This record gives sequence, C-alpha cells and structure tokens, in this order.
Amino acid sequence: MKKKIIGLILLVCVMGIIGGIYLLTGGTGELGEEKQTEGQLETKAKPATQVSGYIGGEKVGFLEDEEVREILRNEYGLDVDYSKAGSLDMMTADLSGRNYLFPSSSIALEYYEELHGTPKQSEIILNTPIVLYTHKIVLDAFEQQGLITRDGEVNYIDMNQLVAMIQNDTKWADIGVPELYGSVSVDTTDPAKSNSGNMFAALLADVLNGGQTLTPEGVGEILPQLQAIFGKLGYMETSSADLFDQFLRMGVGATPVAAGYESQIIEYAQMNPEAYEKIKDDIVVLYPSPTVWSAHVLIAIDESGQTLLKGLQDETVQELAWEKHGFRTGSAGITQGETRVAGIADSITQVAQVPSYEVMRQIIEGM
Repeated sequence: MKKKIIGLILLVCVMGIIGGIYLLTGGTGELGEEKQTEGQLETKAKPATQVSGYIGGEKVGFLEDEEVREILRNEYGLDVDYSKAGSLDMMTADLSGRNYLFPSSSIALEYYEELHGTPKQSEIILNTPIVLYTHKIVLDAFEQQGLITRDGEVNYIDMNQLVAMIQNDTKWADIGVPELYGSVSVDTTDPAKSNSGNMFAALLADVLNGGQTLTPEGVGEILPQLQAIFGKLGYMETSSADLFDQFLRMGVGATPVAAGYESQIIEYAQMNPEAYEKIKDDIVVLYPSPTVWSAHVLIAIDESGQTLLKGLQDETVQELAWEKHGFRTGSAGITQGETRVAGIADSITQVAQVPSYEVMRQIIEGM
C-alpha cells in the first residue's frame, strides 16, 4: 500500500512537470519559443517563385507597385524580377534564365516569333495610345496655326498639318514662338530600338501614305520621307521612360514636343501629386488625329511566365493598372474612370491601323 502511494505521488509530479513545460513553451516542447496567443494560429509566408524577364521602361512603376506585387505574391506565388529594355532590343537579348518578355506592341511579338518561334503563351495585358506632350506656349502657337481642335478640355492635333510643318522645315519663330530655337519637330525614341518611337514611325507612315495603311509595296516611296524626318532629330533615347523624364526636367527649350504614351502623365500625376501640381498648368497632352494604339503584350516563355500572365489579368491588378498607372485595360474605345490629369480623353476613337510587321521591319532596317 505504501509503495502504491509513493508511485502515485511520483506520477502526479511527473505530470505536473510536463504540464509546466507545455505552458512555458506554448505547446512546442522547446524552451525559448514565444508562447502563442490563445486561439492564434501559426502562419507561414507562402513561398514565392521568382520570375525574371525584360520589360519596357514605362511599365516599371506598374510592376514596382506594392499592391500589384502583393497580389502576385499572395495569390499567384510569384516574386517578379525584371530588367529594362527597349521593346525590340529585348527580342535579340540573351533570354537565358528569362521567363517572360513584356514589350509594348504586337509587332514585337511578331519579331519574337520570327526569331524564336511560338512562345508558350501571349496575351495583350495593357493598352495605351500614343500622344504628344508639349507646353502651353507651343499649344497656343499650334492653335493659332489651326492645328488644334478641342472637345471640352481634350486637345487634338491634326497630324497632316504637323507633318507638313516638319517636312517644310518650318521654324518655331515662323509660327510665333521666337523663344524656341530651330525648326518644328517631335522628339521621339529610336524607332529601331524602342516601341514608342516605332509606333510614332508607324503613325507617320500612315499620314505620309495619305491616311492609308502602308503596304510592303509602298515602303520604298515613304521610307525616304521618314528618314528625312527622323534624321533631323539627332540622338534619340532608347527608352520612352527616359525621354518622358527628360521632357519633364529639361523644359520647353530643350524638348518642345515629345511623343510618348498617354499612361505616362497619368502615372506621374498619381505617383507624384505634389510635383504634378507645380507643372500641371504648363504641361499639355495632345492627341494625334489620328493616333495609334500601343498594345502591351506579355510573352510567356515558360510555365512561370504563364502564371505571371494569369496574375496580370487579375481583376484587381487590371483596376490598379488604370487608376494608378494610366494603362487602359479594356477594348479600344471603352471609357475609363477619371484621372488627376486634365485633358485626358474619355475614350480613344480616332485610331489608325498599325502597318504589318513586314512593313515595320522594312522601316526599321531602313532607319
């Protein structure tokens, strides 16, 4: 009987010691671990797969957006890495270890297919029209010359008249802007390396061809005129983001007019509201009449790239693309919501057809 009592006392002591350890360790069995709050479940971060690729510089802000990155990480298990490159340059770059390419036109996709074959998958993710950025003093001069028509706060510029001014070597002083040196021109990126310059060349080709989409047979007649226009520009940037930044920083004297994407000023105003407030009364958006669409296509090289493609089509990601970064995500002509920027068109309706890849290849090689 005495032995049973002693055994029972030892059992109780052992159970007490085990219970104390359990309470001290939060049930982990290891001392030094932080005790869990009652009812709290331990959570571990979802592992993410890194995807790497090349993107056009105008999409850096979009892919750096923490809200976008969180959705891609938490919902699709992706951590997006990128290198900036011109839309055409990235097609000839070393693609080792790359999962995707994110150029700014379907022409770039055709170039990829010519060089590398059919990708795993490709889809247009974002759209934005080509616009001209200028300053109030230039807008006033163009308006006096009859180049500008207005729809409310939206300014449209007649491309036929603008091209005629450029070809005729019209001086800024001739149209009432003696403060500016030289002749009327539009700064653009290198059409052989960057999509915004390539799309502006496509627009000029249509204008020079009498408003008709240029065919391969007609390139020989139009190409010398394009060479003359671009030949006056001298050095051209290879990134639309760099050209837009230069336009904002250097002022009207250095860059009176620049071709770029509509999305760029919308993103700038959203991401830099205080800076935009200082320049908003001077910076003007001109919609070429007609303009061309820039279709930002995601080229998935492998399955990880396919997952990124799916993630970028996420409804919330698409909403953020317009609200914070100015990319139109619907079909041509669809109305988007309001922005901080005055003079943004509700919808884009005056659109020229981009020439075929064969035509643009001939133009690129001839430039």
